[in-house]
Amino acid sequence: AGIVNFCANNYLGLSSHPEVIRAAVEALEKFGAGLSSVRFICGTQSIHKDLEEKIARFHHREDAILYASCFDANAGIFEALLTPEDAVLSDELNHASIIDGIRLCKANKYRYKHMDMQDLEAKLQEAQKHRLRLVATDGAFSMDGDIAPLREICQLAQKYDALVFIDECHATGFLGPNGRGTDELLGVMDKVTIINSTLGKALGGAAGGYTTGPKPLIDLLRQRSRPYLFSNSLPPAVVGCASKALDLLMESNAIAQSMAAKTQRFRSKMTAAGFTISGKDHPICPVMLGDARLAAVMAEDMLNRGIYVIGFSYPVVPKGKARIRVQISAVHSDEDIDRCVEAFTEVGRKHGALP
Repeated sequence: AGIVNFCANNYLGLSSHPEVIRAAVEALEKFGAGLSSVRFICGTQSIHKDLEEKIARFHHREDAILYASCFDANAGIFEALLTPEDAVLSDELNHASIIDGIRLCKANKYRYKHMDMQDLEAKLQEAQKHRLRLVATDGAFSMDGDIAPLREICQLAQKYDALVFIDECHATGFLGPNGRGTDELLGVMDKVTIINSTLGKALGGAAGGYTTGPKPLIDLLRQRSRPYLFSNSLPPAVVGCASKALDLLMESNAIAQSMAAKTQRFRSKMTAAGFTISGKDHPICPVMLGDARLAAVMAEDMLNRGIYVIGFSYPVVPKGKARIRVQISAVHSDEDIDRCVEAFTEVGRKHGALP
């Protein structure tokens, strides 16, 4: 009783929003529990097409395609789009699903150092011999809370005639003035070609993922993307709650602004207490501790004080970079955040993480 969750991806608090829950119930009652089929057989209802149209409109793109998860979206795009004549250039700290998706394709693979534009340019120069070049990066990196330098990436892509792909799972709904993501935040919405993202984090927190971009690409994915072709369509309740979440975001950016203010409150108070917080201005706030055992015992003591957080260590993060990853939500009150900081300070002093 009284435990506050500080490790969920529920950035906007919409998974417990009464309108989102009501929309899921209404969709369940009207459209049923599921369709027992993939999309191209008998698994497409009007709500699936409506949600895809809404996603494309939200991102200012031509079209969108739904998947069971963004892991499936990332598994399904590279193999369908790229041939052995092409090249894909991937940030070394990209999400595991991007890495696995790239492994499935037959394109020539280049890995550039994390957010290192000099290294990316060198790799792009090397990749000029290939037919098509695709730069793939997380928009916001989930372990460190840092944001890809999309302006510079897009400038290099333009210089070397490459396409840009971003995974926006930890950005959609709350980064940028209207929550469109890192491309809106950094002013390059017209320069990013492909966006993959999730419905399972800020947009209702249930499940589902998508690709949005040029219509010819989406048409290609409907014909060739294996996770789309051979997975059951999203359950109506999931579609209903995600659709309502997008409605709420397109009506107002107040929830996203509230979360940004709370993020700043936590980061500034933790830094003042003496902790090192990775990333910048993102609700993913990794409390860097270094030692794996220290992260584990501190997380356990935090739970005893009513704060639910999880320690991360190798192989999830590099050796020597263990941390407790805190995630701020719009539903956290200022009192919740202050309570979390106080608990961290007490536990940090107890275990020698603070003087």
